[in-house]
Amino acid sequence: MISLKVNGATREVDVDPSTPLLWVLRDTLGLVGSKFGCGIAQCGACTVHLNGEPVRSCSLPISAAADSDVKTIEGLASADGTLHALQKAWIAIDVPQCGYCQAGQLMSAAALLDKNPKPSDTDIDVAMAGNICRCGTYVRIRKAIHQAAAELNGGAA
Repeated sequence: MISLKVNGATREVDVDPSTPLLWVLRDTLGLVGSKFGCGIAQCGACTVHLNGEPVRSCSLPISAAADSDVKTIEGLASADGTLHALQKAWIAIDVPQCGYCQAGQLMSAAALLDKNPKPSDTDIDVAMAGNICRCGTYVRIRKAIHQAAAELNGGAA
């Protein structure tokens, strides 16, 4: 059995230790928000937080997440269902086109704002460079991150 905390709840899973975290989240725990995109940690669709750091769950074995804190897109909103500032901005700006990559985009953006509450365009571009959006919504993503940062900073970006 492998124990880990997922979105605040301790979970135990009985899986092969080499199973990628993504498949444990999706197939074992039923958390299907994180998507499979490439399987080689290049596109970012599977991004989750591991102990507060963004990681690609498609290539991370569950054994590497043992006894760790994992946050998925399902855990980004507060426990009472209040959307995170990023989720609100994503909706207000109508960021998604097809939406497939957006969970990973949001998780990478949340990690950025956790470390840098007032990112510049360059900061955003660097932090988000590993997340591919085949629909090309990068301009809207950057705008939404700035809007969320402003909300989180009491209206001052």
